[in-house]
Order: sequence, then C-alpha cells, then structure tokens
Amino acid sequence: MILKRISNIVKESVISAEFLFYNSAIYREFLEEREEVLKHKWLESEKKGYDIGYSTALINWILRHRANWRNYKKDEK
Repeated sequence: MILKRISNIVKESVISAEFLFYNSAIYREFLEEREEVLKHKWLESEKKGYDIGYSTALINWILRHRANWRNYKKDEK
C-alpha cells in the first residue's frame, strides 16, 4: 500500500517535471533553432546536390547564422 502511494507520487512528479520542461521557453527555443538548422540543411544540401548531414548543417548554421537569428528573435519580442 505504501509502496503504491510512493510510486504514484513519483509518477506524478515525473509527469509534472516533463510538463514543465516541454513547455519551457528553453525547450521552445531549442525547437525553433532545430527547425532553422533543418531548413539550412535542406538548402545547403540542395545547393551541393547531396545530403550534407545534420552535424555539418548544425555547425555551419551556428557559425554563419545563429547570432543574427538570435538578435532577430530578441528584437521580435
């Protein structure tokens, strides 16, 4: 009986933590950045004629576009 109650409390805590994480501003910003990286990957892959891969696109986007993107997002708020 006590173990079941403890188990339920733990489950509820995990669910609450997940809810807070997935609805946090940090996670939403991560998703927005990831979307930009995926767009960049597609565009650069089209230019080169082959898939450049996510890691290459990520590094390239960070070096070439991230600062401007963040400034744009900051001004947007």
